[in-house]
This record gives sequence, structure tokens and C-alpha cells, in this order.
Amino acid sequence: MKKITLITLFSALFLFSGITLAGQTGKKPELLTKETFKQKIWNYEASPNEFKYLGDKPCLIDLYADWCGWCKKIAPFIEELGNTYAKEIYVYKINTDKQKELQALFQAQGLPTVIFIPMKGQPTAIRGAQSKEKYDQLIQQLLLEK
Repeated sequence: MKKITLITLFSALFLFSGITLAGQTGKKPELLTKETFKQKIWNYEASPNEFKYLGDKPCLIDLYADWCGWCKKIAPFIEELGNTYAKEIYVYKINTDKQKELQALFQAQGLPTVIFIPMKGQPTAIRGAQSKEKYDQLIQQLLLEK
């Protein structure tokens, strides 16, 4: 009787674990604050006149606000592309309602604004919602140089 109970218990745990894993969509983009931005992207206080990217691979930064409908629309695209290109780029998000200084740094007047930061060169800001295919094309062109 104990064998049957244990087998049933392990089967249920295995089945439950499988359902949980199947429901996961992958890694979510990291949310940046002023401090993490200065550590991972650019310490603009130390070098205010010269952009010096601190990352070890290119990155994409999604500037958004919780109230922004278009931001919500592109969020799944950004997450999917972040998972697709996880070995080649970093994907970050900045909540502009909580990080006004970072919003001003990129002069992000309208939302969403997506920033593409290559290993060499200057960031490129794309304002307004785009299709998943357009973001994919921009990642390849601006970050991966394909």
C-alpha cells in the first residue's frame, strides 16, 4: 500500500512540475534602476560627456510606463526576442515613472522608447511601438551587425 501511495505522490509531483515548466515563458528582462544602470550600462556621472558602454555584449533597453498601452503591447515582443537572442544580447527595462532621471538621460518624451546599444558606437533610440519583426530586424542590424 505504501508503494502505491509513494508512486502516486511522485507521479502527481512529476505531472505538476511538468505543467509548471510548460507554463514558463523564459527569462524576463531585468528592471534597471539608476544604480544598476550606472553599473551595467553607463556611469554618466563619472563620464558625463562621453558615452562608455560597460557591458560585455550589446543590449536593448525598453523604456516604458505601466499606464502605457503601447508599452504593454510590445512587452511580449521584447521578452520573446530577449529569450531568442539571450546568448548574444542583454535585454533590460526601465520604468520611466520610477526612473525619471534615466528617462531624461535618453530624452524619452514619448513611450514606448527602445534603446539599442551596440558594443561600439552610440545608442540608437526608436520611439513608438513597432512590430516584433521590426524589433528583430533592428536587433540584427544595430546590435548584431548582420
